[in-house]
Amino acid sequence: MGRTKKAVILVGHGAPAADCPRELVTRLKALEGRRAASGGGPPSPEEREVEAKVRAWPRTPENDPYRAGIERLAAELAPLLDGAELLVAYNEFCAPTLAEAVATAVQRGADEIAVIPSMTTPGGVHSEVEIPEAIARLRAEHPSVALRYAWPFDLSAVARLLAAQLARDLA
Repeated sequence: MGRTKKAVILVGHGAPAADCPRELVTRLKALEGRRAASGGGPPSPEEREVEAKVRAWPRTPENDPYRAGIERLAAELAPLLDGAELLVAYNEFCAPTLAEAVATAVQRGADEIAVIPSMTTPGGVHSEVEIPEAIARLRAEHPSVALRYAWPFDLSAVARLLAAQLARDLA
């Protein structure tokens, strides 16, 4: 029996780059809203095209400090993962998508993938609805891969993290 290869995917919310044309982002949100109002379903070709442009917009720490922050978090997290490969994905506005990150992990030989969001509290549509729905689709696409969602977080552990930060910063 072969050795299990593990990967972890850190999913951030994502944000449009500051210099991405506002009309492009507005058009994407309008197309998403129209689709949601009509009961969902797959994105139209126009929505996929506009989304691809927004996600592929060139990123720098100056025009996308959110992405830079997630990448710094990933750099801190990676050495703590006991050899599992760490990939980063974004829920919206930024590449790669969760599906793209899973495909990369599978291509690199991962047969166990844990998905962990950067969102820490319950109640958000991304962590409670969109990511679980995406994971369900990805499990169907990759039936030989153990795909797990490491959420919801233990809120007492999150509270201890925040209290430790406060103690450090207010000391």
